[in-house]
Amino acid sequence: MKNRLCELLGIRYPIIQGGMAWSSDGTLAAAVSNAGGAGIIGTGGRSAEWVEEEIKKAKSLTDKPFGVNLMLMAPNLNAIADIVCKEKVAFVTTGAGSPIPWIEPLHKAGVKVIPVVPNVKLAKRIAASGADAMVIEGMEGGGHIGTMTCMALLSNVLREKYPIPVLAAGGISDGRAMAAALLMGADGVQMGSRFLLTTECPVHPKTKEMIVKATDTDCVVTGQSRNMGVRCLANAFTRKYLAAEISGAPNATLMEMGTGTSRMGMQEGDTENGSIMVGESLNVLNEVLPCKDVVERVIADAKAALAKAASIEL
Repeated sequence: MKNRLCELLGIRYPIIQGGMAWSSDGTLAAAVSNAGGAGIIGTGGRSAEWVEEEIKKAKSLTDKPFGVNLMLMAPNLNAIADIVCKEKVAFVTTGAGSPIPWIEPLHKAGVKVIPVVPNVKLAKRIAASGADAMVIEGMEGGGHIGTMTCMALLSNVLREKYPIPVLAAGGISDGRAMAAALLMGADGVQMGSRFLLTTECPVHPKTKEMIVKATDTDCVVTGQSRNMGVRCLANAFTRKYLAAEISGAPNATLMEMGTGTSRMGMQEGDTENGSIMVGESLNVLNEVLPCKDVVERVIADAKAALAKAASIEL
C-alpha cells in the first residue's frame, strides 16, 4: 500500500500503533515498525529517564521510523519533549491538551506532529495549524475516550478534504475495519488494542489472557458522566468506581481511586483491582501473535475486503 501517510512517515503500510500507557515500550514500537507500520512509545505515567531509555532501545532494535506519544497534561512534559527533540524521534502523537504550541518547537527539531482529535471543530483547527497529520479517534477504543463513535467521526470529519493525512482510530482491530476506514476516506489507521495481544508487548500474561477470553459486552466506561471517560474491561475495580461515580463522589475521590490502576492492570496483572484498558472490538482479539504476523494478517484481510467491495454492484 502506498499513500500520503506512508510517504509522510516512510513506512510500508498505513498503520500506526497506539501509544498505550504501561503497554507501549521500545520493544513493541520497534517490532511494529519492523513489521511495516509505525510503532509508538507510550509515555503516560512514565519518567523522562524511562522514555529516553526506551527510545534508545527502539533505535537499537530497528532502523525504521517510530514515534512517541506525548500526554500534554503530564507534569514532566517539558522534560520528555526535550528528550524527544534531542533523540530526533520521527514523529509524536499528542493527547490530553492542545498540541498547537508544540508544533513549531517540535518541527524545529525535525519531529513530525500528529495530534489525536475527537470532533470536527478540532479537526479543522488542527488541519490549519501546521500539524503533519491527525488521528480522529472514536469512543470505541480503549483508555481515555471522547463521545463520538469512529463511524460518526469518519462521516462528519471526512466530508471535506484536508491538506494533511487523516487516520482513523477507535475499535479498529482487524483488516475489515481498516478497509472500511480507507473506503470512508481515511489515509490510514491507528490500532492500539490489537497490539496488546502480541508477543512483543510487555502487558502481563494474565491481562492478555483476560482480553482473549472477553466478549463484546465485557467492557465498560468509567468516568463518562464527569468527562473523564475511560474504557476498560469490567472487574472489581470498575464496579467499585462506577458505584462511587453514580453515588456522586467528588472528582478528587474518583481521581484518587483511579491512580495507579493502569499500572496494576496492564503491567502487574491484577485483573480484578487494576484497570484493563482495551477497546470494544473484543471478539477479534482472540490470539497472541508476533507483531509481524498481526500486521501481515491485517493487510491481507484489508486487501481482501477492499477487493470484495470493488466487486459489489449496486
